Amino acid sequence: MSLEKITLLLCACLACNTWADIPRTADGRPDLSGNYDLATLTPLERPQEFGNNLYLTPEEAERAMAQMKETLAQLEATKNDDPDREAPPAGGDGVLAFGAGGVGGYNTFWVDRGDDGFEIDGKFRTSIIYDPENGRRPPMTPQGMQLMRERFASYTKPNTGTAWWLEEGDGSGPYDNPEDRTTSDRCLSGFGSTGGPPMLPILYNNVKRIVQTPDTVMILVEMVHDARIIRLDSEHVAPDIRKWMGDSIGWWEGDTLVVDTTNFNDTPGMTRATRDLHVVERFTRIDENTLLYNFTVTDPNVWTEPWSGEYPWPATDQPVYEYACHEANYAMGGILRGARLLEAEALEAQGR
Repeated sequence: MSLEKITLLLCACLACNTWADIPRTADGRPDLSGNYDLATLTPLERPQEFGNNLYLTPEEAERAMAQMKETLAQLEATKNDDPDREAPPAGGDGVLAFGAGGVGGYNTFWVDRGDDGFEIDGKFRTSIIYDPENGRRPPMTPQGMQLMRERFASYTKPNTGTAWWLEEGDGSGPYDNPEDRTTSDRCLSGFGSTGGPPMLPILYNNVKRIVQTPDTVMILVEMVHDARIIRLDSEHVAPDIRKWMGDSIGWWEGDTLVVDTTNFNDTPGMTRATRDLHVVERFTRIDENTLLYNFTVTDPNVWTEPWSGEYPWPATDQPVYEYACHEANYAMGGILRGARLLEAEALEAQGR
């Protein structure tokens, strides 16, 4: 190609703003490196009141965000709870905010869901999920529903403050061993699929750090400090090799990084999913300070069809906080010790 044609091509690309508006690496790829704060008040699944409406009008968005902020403001009173307060009553205090189970878990000091919902192309979204059209995960298969019942059977029991499991079945319970607890309880992975894939916003610690080289992309997850390693232009490992966050390979399609992840173990970060989970992600830098993150989830064991979502990742100057989960995981010991005390009380009451 002549120098004249190259010059004309460069000028054309600059004019249409396809090369000049985003940072690029030395090899010409979009530079995805940086820190991003994923926190957003926009929910994963669309509230049913919005039906099939993907977008909110400015007035609807203002009302929806005001309602969410009002709810958070009502909980703000718990931000400075007295550390010397009495224990909650037996069975909990009935306040189930933030998944605390009514026994004095997180207060709002620890919560950072962001300050607003997100926009794409200047329009407020009603949910992260856009497919199916109703913005909600598709119906579960019979196998998926049975799996859910088995996984979460103990969570449906009321908190009676007693060792109820001693009176059922063979007497084994959900607190017999550390391995019986969730991977997030055990500090093996974050809750809410924060490490993913797909990588979703949660209650706090939503910062991600991307480091990019010509053949590898690393995504450091603030929650539990996981690191996803994405090999570019590679092949998946053998099917019998299974990983917590699956095996991720990537390639460039134009200016979009496509990441394909398979080879999950039996406890993927995506709640409800199985080892047959398959996730395809797309990372596109849409301006100097924003990535657009798109994903499609497929698991024929659980959902009747694939489902997809997307939301922006805004850049932040905040660093990734060191999430030393194991060093401060007093909850795990407390769960197991508490269960042993309840069992001792129950056996004493039986005269055993």
